[in-house]
Amino acid sequence: MKLYFLGTSAGVPTNFRNVSSLALLLPEYNGDIWLFDCGEATQHQIMKSPIKLSRISRIFITHLHGDHIYGLPGLLSTRSFQTNAPLTLYGPKGIKEFVETTLKISETYLSHPITYVEIEDEMSLTDHHFTIHVKRLEHRIACYGFRIEENEKLGKLNTKKLLAEGVKPGPIFQRLKRGETITLPDGKQIDGKHYIDPPIPGKIITILGDTLPCKNSLLLAKDADILVHEATQKHDMANKASQYYHSTTIEAANIALEANVKKLIINHFSPRYHDVFEEELIEETRSVFANSYLANEHQTYDC
Repeated sequence: MKLYFLGTSAGVPTNFRNVSSLALLLPEYNGDIWLFDCGEATQHQIMKSPIKLSRISRIFITHLHGDHIYGLPGLLSTRSFQTNAPLTLYGPKGIKEFVETTLKISETYLSHPITYVEIEDEMSLTDHHFTIHVKRLEHRIACYGFRIEENEKLGKLNTKKLLAEGVKPGPIFQRLKRGETITLPDGKQIDGKHYIDPPIPGKIITILGDTLPCKNSLLLAKDADILVHEATQKHDMANKASQYYHSTTIEAANIALEANVKKLIINHFSPRYHDVFEEELIEETRSVFANSYLANEHQTYDC
């Protein structure tokens, strides 16, 4: 699994950064792509990327501010020309009305169905491979964060141990990996459950919308492999960040530290920070949490 950033600027686009959007790439799961937020010109960013619109199966909207949703109608329209595969759209109450009103007024027809899921605090979503926990954050309007928990995977078969006991490779190994008990030609029984390594824990990916530092950020980020947290301002602008319900570099780093995450990616930067200030942003973050990275557009980050 990988994260690919499409927009990292707060509020408005700049010559260096577009507004909010990032993609979770899932090559292990049929090549699915999940999109988180869809600011203006997200589809233009996708055109410059390896991402295919037809592979986007889910879109998660953290909140309904324009820099997070104004690219959605155009993206849906273009996707409709490329595939009729269904799409699920998650977002706060009002997301369905926003999309359907825009499509109706512009007389835009979609070739694919959309399933709308209007999210609420404490909601959990499950499928075959993941559980997604949703919690409300501290922002000026209803805004949510997502904790994506991958299901644990079956441990590997200890083939070295089996070979040492005279079990020859072949289809029998597949039966043992399924936990079956088999009988060897000499009458000896082998219980596959005794030759499977412990389960492999799934990854935990936490993606937060705009927010002040808050309890729910910590809960969503607890022990995550990767945390994407906004850092709209440097810490000397903490008062201004708080006024608009945003976080600073140091505040994001403190959340990562307290939540015991493995990797932090800061995101959603004020337009006042042009490329010449980027080193200062990440240095300030790393002064508290060393394993921190700056979100750069068209860059892939391993989860």
